[in-house]
Amino acid sequence: MDGNFRSYSFVSSSDRIGEISDQPIGNFEEMEGLPDRERLTFSNGFYGMCSAIFIDVRDSSGLPRTYQRPTLAKIYRAFISEMVAVLNSDPFVREVNIVGDCVWATYKTTHVNHIDDVFSIAFTANTALQLLNYHLKKRQLSPLRVGIGVDYGRVLMIKAGFNGSGINDVIYMGDVVNSAAHLAHEGGRGWGRPAIYVGADFQQNLNEVNKSLLSSAQVSGIGTVYRGDVVRGDMSNWIDDLP
Repeated sequence: MDGNFRSYSFVSSSDRIGEISDQPIGNFEEMEGLPDRERLTFSNGFYGMCSAIFIDVRDSSGLPRTYQRPTLAKIYRAFISEMVAVLNSDPFVREVNIVGDCVWATYKTTHVNHIDDVFSIAFTANTALQLLNYHLKKRQLSPLRVGIGVDYGRVLMIKAGFNGSGINDVIYMGDVVNSAAHLAHEGGRGWGRPAIYVGADFQQNLNEVNKSLLSSAQVSGIGTVYRGDVVRGDMSNWIDDLP
């Protein structure tokens, strides 16, 4: 977003800080699930349960040493394009965000079957990576590896930024997004580790079929997690048949 230039006034800054600090806590409303961002103002907020998916490229710091910048730009454009397309394909998606070479999203999950929908999004993203790597291989480029973290929990959703400037964003305060990011950090590390890692709260709400696709593991600093290299069967078979 382009900046909307305004000169800085420390007196106005003090007034804004005071105004924000005096906002009543009662403006933070408890919801069954997260609302659309259009309901947010600079003085309210919403508590709700949600699921989060975080996708992180493995060993991304080494890619600039492997590829020239124009080639790397095409790789990242393709990766981000298709991860966003997958993450945005569920009707209960609330936000899709790009942070450097990471892509993450939040979903309104108020019913148990919604958890399975989010898991489907996660393993579709894992299969989309297969498709990307197919195209990279055709162009004599090395495959990408990713970690995909998924979790479920309660967040406070607020709007933050400079009121009146057009520069703002939605912030999710709570453990679920951070947990998904930490889980993604574990996925795909070394060729022996599966890409998808999910938290215990998320796994407990999956149906029995989806639970069977994951195995438990202990991760230092996190505890029990569930992981697997799950893919979408019809899509994976289609990729295997490509010339």
